[in-house]
Parts: sequence; C-alpha cells; structure tokens
Amino acid sequence: MVDLHTHSTASDGTFTPKELIILAKKEGLQALALTDHDTTQGLKEAYLTAKEVDLPFLCGVEISVKFEGPGHFHLLGYFLKPDIPEIQSTLEVLQKARDTRNQKMIEKLQQAGIEITLEELEEIAQGEIGRPHIANLLVKKGVVKTFEEAFQKYLKKGALAYVPKALLSPEEAINQIKQAKGVPVLAHPFTLKLSYADLYKYLSLLKDIGLMGVEAYYTEHNQDFTRFLLETAQKLDLIVTGGSDFHGANKPDIKLGKGLNNLSVPLSCYKNLKNLLEKIN
Repeated sequence: MVDLHTHSTASDGTFTPKELIILAKKEGLQALALTDHDTTQGLKEAYLTAKEVDLPFLCGVEISVKFEGPGHFHLLGYFLKPDIPEIQSTLEVLQKARDTRNQKMIEKLQQAGIEITLEELEEIAQGEIGRPHIANLLVKKGVVKTFEEAFQKYLKKGALAYVPKALLSPEEAINQIKQAKGVPVLAHPFTLKLSYADLYKYLSLLKDIGLMGVEAYYTEHNQDFTRFLLETAQKLDLIVTGGSDFHGANKPDIKLGKGLNNLSVPLSCYKNLKNLLEKIN
C-alpha cells in the first residue's frame, strides 16, 4: 500500500513533513509522496526523514490549473529530489497570488462584519495560508459550527468571501513540471465533472500537450470510475498513480493511505512512477 497524494503544514495539512513521514512508516505504507499546494518548502524535511526511517519517498507538488469546464483542475508534479530550482520562480508567483487572494477573502469577511485578521491566520498556519486555515479560524471564533459550514457559507466557489485563484494554463503547468524533469499527472479527475466520453477526449488532448499520468486511485473515485481511468490510461499510454489527499485534521475523515473507504493504491504505482522519473533524469 502506498500514498502518492498527501499534504503537510507547508500548505494546508496539519502534520509537519517529518510527522507525516513518521505516520506513514507507523501505518506500514511502502512508499509516500508529499504534494503540497504551490510549494516545495516541506520536501527537504520529508525527504531527509524518509531516508532516516527507510521509507521510499517521492517529492511532489500540486498546482491549480485553468479549466473552462464545470469543475476544477489540479495537476500533480513528481520529482526525484527536493531541490527543484526550475519550478521555484513559477511557484513563487503562485504563492504571491495566493497571498493576494487571502487578503481579499479576509477583506470580504471583514466587510461582512466578521473580525478576522491576517495575523491570526499566520498563527494557525505554519506554512502557506489556504482556505482550510480560514475555515478553522471561523470555527474557532464561533462564526460557524463546522469546517464544512465555513466552506458552504463563505469559502466555496460562489460563496460570500470566495475569490478565484490566479491559475496557469494546462500547457504552462505541464511544461513547467516537464522542464524541471518531473512527471505531470492529472489529480483526482472526478473534480473536472466531465462525462466519461468528454473526460476521455480531454485526457487525450492533455496527453498531446505533455501529460504523462492520471490519478486513477483516489479517495472519492468509485470502482466504476477507477476502472474507466485504468482502461483509459492503458489506451492513452499514461502512467497510473493514486493517493488519499490526506490533510490531517483539516480533512479528518480521510486517513493516510486509506482515504475514506479503505483505498488501496498498489505498490506498482510508486515503482512505475519512480522508474519513469529515473528514465527522464
């Protein structure tokens, strides 16, 4: 069992990179990847800890991408080592845009009469500030009762304080990862909200512009959808990956390596991904 989609305190998870690796080892995972949002800040700590505890590990990142369809598009990038200078300038631009977005969301909440400050969020977040940190603060302040209510009422797309992200195009994001000698993989395809036929066409298009893999095994993919993705990956010659999207206490129902429903990502996903990375490096 492996988990190739996880988050730490470097973005919006609640486990530090070191704690995440130790938990993975304790849970008996055979391999892990850290894929924080728009940042590689946690990779070195995770990479070194994984070496200490003898846990096979891949470095990663998750980037939000422009999508004209009904859902949203996230792209995973996988690398062999934590120092990835070729992608840092792009991530810094995205991080600055994230900071601007956070400030705008704070201002919208303040305009709605909710007392919330950037300084309070910085105390909660040990790394990049994201919407989960805002949601947790709203719960802490008693503005809402639950994390889910915070998103529904204030933070999801179309809600009172929502502000859209500054995003790369699919071509830009895929090229950035490939230029850094990484493997670009479409994350959780169900979030695109496309029919099977349209998703097949879109994956074929993405393959033509450089996509190398698809996350078939995922927390919220049912058996039928997973089977479709596995068959599609074979037809389009895409590598298959999988992961839980573990965030710790920010998504308490999602367990490391298991997701929501005893997710099982085969070791072959890690091995094939690592082999491909070694081939292109």
